[in-house]
Amino acid sequence: MTAIRNALPEVTALEAWRLALGWSRADTVAQISDLYRTDGLIPPGPSQSMLCRWEHDPHDWPGQEYTTMLCRAYGARPVQLGLSRAGHGAFDGLGLGAKIRYGRADAEACEAPARERVVAMTTSAGLPAVRESLHLALLADPAGSSAVVELAEAAVEHYALNYSKHPPHTLFAEVRTARNLLTGTLTTHSVEEPVAAEMRRSIGWLCALLGNLAFHLDDASGARAHLATAGTYGTRTGDVRLTAWACGAQSMVARAAGQYARALTHAEQGLAHAPAGLARAQLHAWAQLPALAGQGRADEADAALAAATRELEADAVGAAPGRFGFDAAEYALHVAEAHLALGRHEQATTRAEASVNHAAVGTPGWAAGTLVLAQAEAGLRPADAAQRALDVLERVPAARLRSTSRTRLVRLDAALAHTPAAGAEDLHERVRSLPPIIDEHEDAASA
Repeated sequence: MTAIRNALPEVTALEAWRLALGWSRADTVAQISDLYRTDGLIPPGPSQSMLCRWEHDPHDWPGQEYTTMLCRAYGARPVQLGLSRAGHGAFDGLGLGAKIRYGRADAEACEAPARERVVAMTTSAGLPAVRESLHLALLADPAGSSAVVELAEAAVEHYALNYSKHPPHTLFAEVRTARNLLTGTLTTHSVEEPVAAEMRRSIGWLCALLGNLAFHLDDASGARAHLATAGTYGTRTGDVRLTAWACGAQSMVARAAGQYARALTHAEQGLAHAPAGLARAQLHAWAQLPALAGQGRADEADAALAAATRELEADAVGAAPGRFGFDAAEYALHVAEAHLALGRHEQATTRAEASVNHAAVGTPGWAAGTLVLAQAEAGLRPADAAQRALDVLERVPAARLRSTSRTRLVRLDAALAHTPAAGAEDLHERVRSLPPIIDEHEDAASA
């Protein structure tokens, strides 16, 4: 988008975003109409002529409803589309991970049941368009520029914001290509500082994304390599948030392998770098808490949970910046799993229910919360637990089922193995017949 506006200064941000996606006005109108239908509403427009006026007339602005729909269709924030003025101040504070919801105020949406929540989606065409825009910017400025830096940051933001909206293997390929474009520039051209430093920072965050994606593709060694690289770039560029997040992700990978001592070490390293507030709360709840719970250190786990709660309460912003951020659903999920590891099934059930209620149905977060809830219920209500897991398998295609959810399914299946509960046998067959995430031919599970 930046490259387009640099080449054509007369093009507005709203029009440039559409052009960067490679869409006609008819395509945008069709996308918005599809969003209305998805919401169970009759599409009222807009028309192509309305969109044309919004793109070219500085005095003609879409209303709040159409602003929301444009943001959802483009996978962008109002400020990125140039729609943060003229009465749109309520949208200005949306963080990188804030969901743009239709039909209710943001605060109300956070409290709405998951089945009522609308999830902003992006298109398969929009994903490669981001990488193509970065490529175009580098063709225009082969040795890098402030425009390239801005576009690289926008690419990281787009991938993070839309992390859960694509199968992991699809997003992995795009992120890797974007990273290669930036590293190629740094290795083949003499890039001036501070442009080079900012490009390295974006490379670090792209490595962090690759590490998270590799983990969700069940590639633990690849995840460790990418995350270690992300941490190195965080240290080199002075981005303490990147360094802290990379340590937290390394803790997650170690914990998944049952290496709780190593997981705790990574967690403590992350806490040494994490800034106060949301980032620090995430390290306490995502890394330190589960590592301690996995070791059965209940009192220390409770202290970590209390620390996370204090950091959240002290955070003035309270927004979750995308995949690298932290939200209510994720917080409740980590607390639920910690209680489960410590044998506190009642508390685990309560927190897992909270996680499910904060996530939209069919999303990875919803699947994770539902499966943890099923694990907590397995002892007393095995039929309910089996049905919850079957519901996940019905709603989430195999290509979108992360390795973490597959692990939870396997654990639940083992817990229900010797029960005659309804659905347990069906669940066993469904889990047994799940295609691998990546098969021996390096092909991903089909959607």
